[in-house]
Amino acid sequence: MKFAPMVERVGAQTLQLMRGFGHAAFFTWDLIRAIPAALRRFGLVVAQIHAVGNLSLLIILASGTAVGFVLALQMYYALVTYGATESLGLIVNLSLVRELGPVVTALLFAGRAGTSLTAEIGLMKAGEQLAAMEMMAVDPKSRILAPRFLAGAVSMPLLATLFSAVGILGAYVVAVLLIGVDSGNFWSIMQSRVDVWRDVGNGVVKSFCFGLVCTAVALYQGHETQATPEGVAYATTRTVVISSLSVLALDFVLTALMFSTP
Repeated sequence: MKFAPMVERVGAQTLQLMRGFGHAAFFTWDLIRAIPAALRRFGLVVAQIHAVGNLSLLIILASGTAVGFVLALQMYYALVTYGATESLGLIVNLSLVRELGPVVTALLFAGRAGTSLTAEIGLMKAGEQLAAMEMMAVDPKSRILAPRFLAGAVSMPLLATLFSAVGILGAYVVAVLLIGVDSGNFWSIMQSRVDVWRDVGNGVVKSFCFGLVCTAVALYQGHETQATPEGVAYATTRTVVISSLSVLALDFVLTALMFSTP
């Protein structure tokens, strides 16, 4: 007799979860359909690229440099045991452009820009600004949400590219200037073994997908939040959690699809 209520609760929670996924999917589809209208207001898109991209630049550059420092040290200690330090530049480059650059950038983006977007939209909803726009026959999705969605999709690949670039430079400083690895070998093995389309291109595609996911999650959480201070605070927390888990799961799927064949 006690088993039936448990099954009922699990079923109800599953239905609620699937209903939420469906609602989020329709919300994202509405954002995609509103992109042409957002492009007609290109000034709004540029302003949002500045807000979510340029204002996130400092933390991206600082984190990329730190990751490059640590990655060079760790890889050197591992490779020197086997006398393979000449591969240090290649391993650092592939690690950054394929994996660490897109993933770490997406996690930082969710923590900085994603929470900002959720709080902004949530406060606009709490202040009934979105409802006022609807009363004036202005679609909030095309006027407010779509420019931010497009800005996140554009900013993420640029930020990930800069993260990988400064990470490689940071690894060069540690490996060549501090440890003493040959500079010519460090750069030449990158040029000969790193493929622009397969390695760098797939990393850019990854970061673009992460940008779509993180921005859509942030906007959805802000749009659907309860119009209270507690609701906005809870929505920003959900944004970080859901975006981070989505990025990690999507990273596995994309890596399996992109790099499964030699």
